[in-house]
Amino acid sequence: MGAGISIEWLGYAAASLTTASFVLQAWHTFRTRDVSGISLGMYGMFTLGIALWLLYGWLLGSWPLIFANAVTLLFAASILLMKLIIERRLQPPAA
Repeated sequence: MGAGISIEWLGYAAASLTTASFVLQAWHTFRTRDVSGISLGMYGMFTLGIALWLLYGWLLGSWPLIFANAVTLLFAASILLMKLIIERRLQPPAA
């Protein structure tokens, strides 16, 4: 039982660090509105992958996976949406 608790806390620590690092990058992107260095294909795949990790965590009932991936999915989807909107605005109108 004690090992299970320490493994759970290890999951929370890992989830907190990786999610916090992503939140810092997302905040920078929101603040600067600079999405020029973001690959649309990569970010689309990344966002889908995070959604699948969230589903995986949900099916396992693993709160560290659920928490980390829910927060990351929120930010990743927001950045992906921002990328799509900004690129659409930058495209010249069709003749």
